[in-house]
Amino acid sequence: MKPYVILNAAMTLDGKIATKTGSSKISGKKDMIRVHTLRKNMDGIMVGIGTVLADDPKLTVSKIDAKREDNPIRVVVDSQGRTPINSRVLNEKAPTIIAVSSKYSNTPKIKELAKKADIYVSGKEHVDLSKLLDYLYSKGIKTLMLEGGSTLNFSMIKEGLIDEIRICIGPMIVGGKYAKTFFDGEGIDYMEDSIKLDLTDIEQLDQDLILTYKIIK
Repeated sequence: MKPYVILNAAMTLDGKIATKTGSSKISGKKDMIRVHTLRKNMDGIMVGIGTVLADDPKLTVSKIDAKREDNPIRVVVDSQGRTPINSRVLNEKAPTIIAVSSKYSNTPKIKELAKKADIYVSGKEHVDLSKLLDYLYSKGIKTLMLEGGSTLNFSMIKEGLIDEIRICIGPMIVGGKYAKTFFDGEGIDYMEDSIKLDLTDIEQLDQDLILTYKIIK
């Protein structure tokens, strides 16, 4: 059994989730409230190590009224165990699980991280995402919000591990071939092999457009 996974993100009209400098403030105040309301209703929230290194997020519910127990369990996919010890994702606001590969699981750094987070090991050099989701379900995480970087997003959807996408489209264009897109990774070669989506909802929040899709499996 695996959690129901909702990929949530904001992107510009041209599909960028961050500029080449890493700037990523896209959505407005109402969308931030939407996102934190969604977080409050999730059992877990997952990001990749790239997001932790770039943004140092807390991954807690802070934009709406909430109690400590409303914070979802935080999950970091970090194959090489690069999460900084002083990362805000390791604070005491909520439990944290760091998923690492077996190749990097016995380093002194992992032993330090184990003092602040639960360490889950799977995969030889890269975390086995399917096994990770099985583990998360066994830990009581039945619903999981993916806020991932573009590489993790693609890895998850390629393996069929995403059930729903909620995307906020901000009214802006940034361009740039080095700017991060919604999905990155190796990509798909032919359109006929693309992952198909079913549009289930459209909502406007001020100038932001929120689209909800179910993944057709």
